[in-house]
Amino acid sequence: MIIELDCPSSVRKQLGKLFAEALKQTVPTELEIVPLIDACIPKDGVKHADYQCNNAMSLFAKIKGKQEEFKNPRSLGEGIMKNLPPSEMIESCSVAGPGFVNIVLSNKWIAQRVQKMLTDGIDSWAPRLPIKRVLVDFSSPNIAKEMHVGHLRSTIIGDTLARMLEFCQPECLIRRNHLGDWGTQFGMLIAHHFEKFPNSDNVNESNIGDLQAFYKESKLKFDSDPDFKLNAQQSVVKLQGGDPKYRKAWEQICNISRTEFNKVYQRLGIHLEEMPESFYNELIPPTLEKLDKLGLIEDSDGARVIFVDGVDIPLIAVKKDGGYNYFSTDLASLWYRLNIEKLDWNIYVTDVGQWQHFDMLFKAFRRAGWLPKDENEYPICTHIGFGLVLGKDGKRLRSSLGETVRLVDLLDKAKEKSKIALLKRGNTKEWSEEEIEKASEAIGYGAVKYADLKNNRTTNYTINFEQMLNDKGNTAVYLIYAHARICSIIRKSGKDIEELKKTGTVVLDHEDERTLALHLLQFTEVFVESCSNLLPHTLCEYLYNLAEIFTKKFYSNCQVVGSPEETSRLLLCEATLVVMRHCFYLLGIVPVDKL
Repeated sequence: MIIELDCPSSVRKQLGKLFAEALKQTVPTELEIVPLIDACIPKDGVKHADYQCNNAMSLFAKIKGKQEEFKNPRSLGEGIMKNLPPSEMIESCSVAGPGFVNIVLSNKWIAQRVQKMLTDGIDSWAPRLPIKRVLVDFSSPNIAKEMHVGHLRSTIIGDTLARMLEFCQPECLIRRNHLGDWGTQFGMLIAHHFEKFPNSDNVNESNIGDLQAFYKESKLKFDSDPDFKLNAQQSVVKLQGGDPKYRKAWEQICNISRTEFNKVYQRLGIHLEEMPESFYNELIPPTLEKLDKLGLIEDSDGARVIFVDGVDIPLIAVKKDGGYNYFSTDLASLWYRLNIEKLDWNIYVTDVGQWQHFDMLFKAFRRAGWLPKDENEYPICTHIGFGLVLGKDGKRLRSSLGETVRLVDLLDKAKEKSKIALLKRGNTKEWSEEEIEKASEAIGYGAVKYADLKNNRTTNYTINFEQMLNDKGNTAVYLIYAHARICSIIRKSGKDIEELKKTGTVVLDHEDERTLALHLLQFTEVFVESCSNLLPHTLCEYLYNLAEIFTKKFYSNCQVVGSPEETSRLLLCEATLVVMRHCFYLLGIVPVDKL
């Protein structure tokens, strides 16, 4: 599912409007032609134009024999170019090969657009969603289990997607944490709780201690002791029946988990609105009753199931023992989101292994008439899948003891390694301890996030601290260093940038000034592509290319401080900072101003 974003500030969009008029004038018999506008990519280091219109070849096949003035695609391309309305944004056009219309943008126009962004702010470049209410469901760990690297991708990718969608300024965006706080596992946890602490009134969270160890102890007893297993099953019934004593024990266990989860969220700068599985417990029976009245639920081997198109196995709504499962909860939660929260777009961020689960859920709702038959009509539901986190051995990342790596440990290790590298640089002698800590956190946590986000989310990726903390190549460290370098240039100038925005003018006389400014303008169309497809790695690629253009072209070949062009080039530095910082924000990375 690709969402169409409206982005008037996009260069491609503006050129599209001009070429739509040219196409209409050139081939009036062909209605609703979509202009095919693409940015030109350098070949062997050479770029002959900024953009290209590629309609001529495909369009000629449609009109061949109808308009005799066009003998081939090239002549059609020349006709399209001739009918282009005059525009201050275009410097020149030419036709290449079989009708490709090459477009060179005006230097003056590019400079004016960059300067206008500095005055109006980057929000003036924001596209608009065609919908009002969006929910991103991500992270969603289970109570009584520590967050591990398996939760890393959902948490990081989900947060970035939420930030990207927020930039599009919907009326409402909800960041939903669908905590797993309900189910049969709580029976064994509560039973173990009462065995270990018979006088539960005097127990608090500190008495329970390490919840992961507590979970393992209860699971071991559940699997080996029949009497304990029976007690655990009875505890579930009492909990679900609302027994105050059992509810209190459940709340204590949940609160310990929340404290641990918040340690991770605090490190990563993640903000979520919690609505756990238990919230929907009372909604499950009426939701299933509605589906039953519609004739969707049927009996199968003692269970209550729903069959959907294209899948041989059914969706189990009620288990053989009469209990509920993940499908039961998801049926109720999606009904709530559509009917009570009135959401236009529901986005679920989980690993690719859960694709079929959500595919069946959405198909059940379409069968019930609760979602449109056409998947492109609103309200829509989208599953955003991602691959596994692997270790250097190419296998699922685990600790030296063979257990899943705790997420908080991974983040602390990244911070520790970034701090060591920072101190080795020898530039921190005059820094306070607080400054060193903040910089270490920004680099370490940023490195973990970027190492994930720069990969296509659908693929597996390998955690390698040496690579992610390298200050060369496509890493967060390199990008943060580039940001700090630009800040240093502006500081050394001693100029008031806010004053320069009011009095100075951007001029693009040097080739590398123009290359940088054009890349800044292209942020909007890259963002639209990244957001429309919900693929953050496209934005990462843009940010890396921006840092490369600034560092290896502009910074290397265009003296800033003390040059005759100082004012204009300082404004280009500031514009680069504005776009870089916004990219960092969208990726959930905190930049630093000095290193």
